[in-house]
Amino acid sequence: MSKAERIRIYDVARVAGVSVATASKALNDTGRMTEATRMRVKQTAAALGFRPNAMARALTRQRSFTVGLLTNDTYGRFTLPVMAGINEALVDQGVSVFLCGIEDDATLARTHVDAMLDKQVDGIIATGKRIDRRLPVDLSNLPVPVVYAFTQGPEDAVTLVSDDDQGARAAISHLLALGRRRLVHVTGPESFASAQNRAKAFRDLAGEGAPILHGDWSEAWGHAAVARLWAEAGVFDAVFCGNDQIARGVVDALRERGLVVPRDVAVIGFDNWEIVSAATRPPLTTIDMNLKELGREAGRLILELAEGKTVEPGVRTLPCRLVMRQSCGGATGAVRAEGEALQEV
Repeated sequence: MSKAERIRIYDVARVAGVSVATASKALNDTGRMTEATRMRVKQTAAALGFRPNAMARALTRQRSFTVGLLTNDTYGRFTLPVMAGINEALVDQGVSVFLCGIEDDATLARTHVDAMLDKQVDGIIATGKRIDRRLPVDLSNLPVPVVYAFTQGPEDAVTLVSDDDQGARAAISHLLALGRRRLVHVTGPESFASAQNRAKAFRDLAGEGAPILHGDWSEAWGHAAVARLWAEAGVFDAVFCGNDQIARGVVDALRERGLVVPRDVAVIGFDNWEIVSAATRPPLTTIDMNLKELGREAGRLILELAEGKTVEPGVRTLPCRLVMRQSCGGATGAVRAEGEALQEV
């Protein structure tokens, strides 16, 4: 048989020594037969590289084996790792994912949703660029299930978010374990739930007097924040940053003042955006939000819902993880505003 020819179920049945009907039932886990026969058919199908015809499966199961992914994060900072996880969860199930970027355009969003429904998708996963804002389209009362991942969903929906509190506590606990005691927090706008959650965790562990500076999510703000700390904070030996871009700005500003990271000041980021964190000098220790795992879970749950299984609604938080690089080190020591190092006592 030519390699270019598609392997058909007739070929599987012939090689396995069963009827086409038996082969079909074995591959679909239906019908009555011995477990040995079912296993032999499946192994034969795998060895031959048999792929079920998607249209035939759709007609049999009343499913299209497609899922829509709707996002306003067209830059892809958060959507791309989430989508990678979704694809990993769905590809082995023969399910394809259609990505639709909507910016923050309600009309465009509605157009894409209508197109997904016309294609009879089995479900829709909504994702975005922050956990405290909804997409500009109402996805309630649709004829297909919806899962929300890294965006705000209604109370009766299944919503997945990273655990900002746990991630921030992991970062601060790491700094404290290294002997750092004069901590400051440089983060994003106070209007963001993520910034609020991380700042609260910082305050709980670092103490009421530990400085918190809010700005935007940029390197420029990290750089400017160091100038403010230099003038106002007095003494600090570690900076916990709200994201990796801020952390990179902090590292550059400290270097310009003659300080060595991590010997004089430890710096830790958040997000593990590798294009930033791994390229910073020294590379950033940071918190990974496990967005790929979040995507895998979203894919798993949308499949369960599409198959008619019961999934309890509510917000589910997935743990973050600490990624160790070189920007924290193990040295203790504080830094005065004028750059004089102090020994811990």
